[in-house]
Amino acid sequence: MAKPIPEMPSSVFVALVGRPNVGKSSLTNYLVGEKVAIVTQKPQTTRSRITGIITKGPVQYVLMDTPGIHAARNKLDARMTQTAAASLKDVDVTLMLFEPEGEFTDAELRMVAALQKGGPAVAVINKVDLLNSLTKLEARRRQIEEFGCFDKVLTVSAKDGTGCDELFAVLNPYGNEGPHYFDDEAFTDMPEKELVAELVREKALLFMRDEIPHGIAVVVERFKERPDKDLIDIDVDIYCERKSHKGMIIGGGGQMLKKIGSAARADIEELLGVKVNLQCWVKVREDWRDSEQQLNNLGFAKP
Repeated sequence: MAKPIPEMPSSVFVALVGRPNVGKSSLTNYLVGEKVAIVTQKPQTTRSRITGIITKGPVQYVLMDTPGIHAARNKLDARMTQTAAASLKDVDVTLMLFEPEGEFTDAELRMVAALQKGGPAVAVINKVDLLNSLTKLEARRRQIEEFGCFDKVLTVSAKDGTGCDELFAVLNPYGNEGPHYFDDEAFTDMPEKELVAELVREKALLFMRDEIPHGIAVVVERFKERPDKDLIDIDVDIYCERKSHKGMIIGGGGQMLKKIGSAARADIEELLGVKVNLQCWVKVREDWRDSEQQLNNLGFAKP
């Protein structure tokens, strides 16, 4: 009896796009099975393109979680929007996430218009766990189908996993045969230092008042394993835009900075599988989000 011919290795590059806070990072983390993208309730949490990698047998799925598409208010916002738009050119298929109800934003409609000219694309209605009406869900599905640029319209909940695993079968046909681009055990191409910086920024976003965290950038200045023990020394600089913000980030008696550092250290130790000595410092770089030079220095590359 003839042996079955093994499937050829293939890769599928996928861009996840959508409005801020629609659940792109939550879906990426769910599908990867690891925390590669930070998640908060605040919009514009994701600032750069984050890659999640899942290898299932011969097929490698490479997910690119992009910043939320929105009207730019400063040069950082403009770079984030350009990153999302540029991602469409680098992939085999685009997953565009939508809220289960409500009006479409102008930025969403511009992204749809771009997909109508390019493609292919699949629409994903996220947060179906929040809906208690099938009528509303069907109405939303019809709205999206009328755009005419999506091969399929799927419904998922990145929060509880409903419908998420079915995405792999939908994405599979868009793949291209050839060797995998990443190691089969890899779950992201982000350097450890970058993952650490994002975890510190996540805690600042979670714990601080709304007006401050978006003016924060985090840079890992030292990442050094001790030769004599299982411990990594990590020094992190937290940059903010105002002296008054520096005081708030540090907090009375240093309490806020301790809270951010303690919560971040727990996540970093889980990520790295080793004890961490984390030291956080707060520095001021005025209006860095509107300075091309500062954005370059802080690692926000132009797309």
